[in-house]
Amino acid sequence: MADIAVHDVDHAHTDHGGYDDHAPHATSTGLTNNKLSMWLFLGSECLLFGGLISTYMLYRGRHQTGPGPDQIFDIPLTSVSSFILLMSSLTMVLAVNSAKRKDDRNTSLWLTITALLGALFVGGQVYEFTSFYHEGLGFTTSLFGSSFYTLTGFHGVHVTLGIIMLMVVVFIMQRDRITGDKAEVVELVGLYWHFVDVVWVIIFTLVYLIPS
Repeated sequence: MADIAVHDVDHAHTDHGGYDDHAPHATSTGLTNNKLSMWLFLGSECLLFGGLISTYMLYRGRHQTGPGPDQIFDIPLTSVSSFILLMSSLTMVLAVNSAKRKDDRNTSLWLTITALLGALFVGGQVYEFTSFYHEGLGFTTSLFGSSFYTLTGFHGVHVTLGIIMLMVVVFIMQRDRITGDKAEVVELVGLYWHFVDVVWVIIFTLVYLIPS
């Protein structure tokens, strides 16, 4: 009877994917451990950006010692940069779809294009920061400047990290060094990339489009 009970327990574990080496390691949520970890990480990132956005909203009117938002913001330029970043979400979707079809060539192509679009966005942000500095807005010029550079700078760092992740995936795919499910690896990077895109939509709306 004990042997039968042990066999039944082992069989139950195999049916739920917990101990089956050939099945994905799903949690009770229906997500794999890797996806659940990524969602938890993105949840903590939401708290980080929520704090940064709240701080900016409190201090965006504090610019007595320097230029204010209405004096330095170049909405058309930032709109173009935002459009480029949003288009990178589309190419990321195409990369994930190619990975699910096991089309490594197109997966690498779309990941590379996504990284290039992200690099264009970061380049536009660097140009914007440089222009603001020459117009008199430094990091310590005012509370507005400090909160603005901190918020948008942190986002720029996250985009840069996403670009590095994309190119690393392309590198290891071309050398066939990905262990496990390639499609899941690409999808995890895609989740991070879509997150930074959504965060930017919120930042662009609150920082650039809503007057202080």
